[in-house]
Amino acid sequence: MQSILEPWPWYVCGPLIALIMFILIYFGKTFGMSSNLRTLCAIGGAGKKVKFFDFDWKEQRWNLTVVLGAIIGGFIAHSYLSTPTNIDLNPETVITLQTMGFENAGKSLLPPELYSWDAVLSLKGLAILIIGGFLVGFGTRYAGGCTSGHAITGLSSLQLPSLIAVIGFFMGGLIMIHLLFPLIFS
Repeated sequence: MQSILEPWPWYVCGPLIALIMFILIYFGKTFGMSSNLRTLCAIGGAGKKVKFFDFDWKEQRWNLTVVLGAIIGGFIAHSYLSTPTNIDLNPETVITLQTMGFENAGKSLLPPELYSWDAVLSLKGLAILIIGGFLVGFGTRYAGGCTSGHAITGLSSLQLPSLIAVIGFFMGGLIMIHLLFPLIFS
């Protein structure tokens, strides 16, 4: 019998995601996290300056609930439903990461070299956040949605632009991890 502290298997999570997608499609809603950024900007009054943010944000309250649920659910899962465990990384990957300065490669999902306050508030950390934030924001707007919106909603409703976007996301991820990541952390 599986413990509640172990990750749920794909055959439980996959159908749950499908069920949620069916419910959203049934009620005429689409799922995506980046649309919440637009909603938050509209709530803050950005619609007075930029036409893109000038819409009735109250129709998107349900989607803000999704974000709140993701935050609360992530906190509960991390704080109460997970046990610290080593990550089963390829030994070559561990060696490569150690040469880049990651001392405890494979020991944590959130390496302190990236996620500690010291790392985030360093010049390199701030540059990564600012440049990365700009690229994610630009890419999300240019692609007409984020990874969750295209990969979950778009693909489940058989939209060709979402398939193209998801292929682009994966290509961008491969370029980042194989070309840019070694340049940034070498």
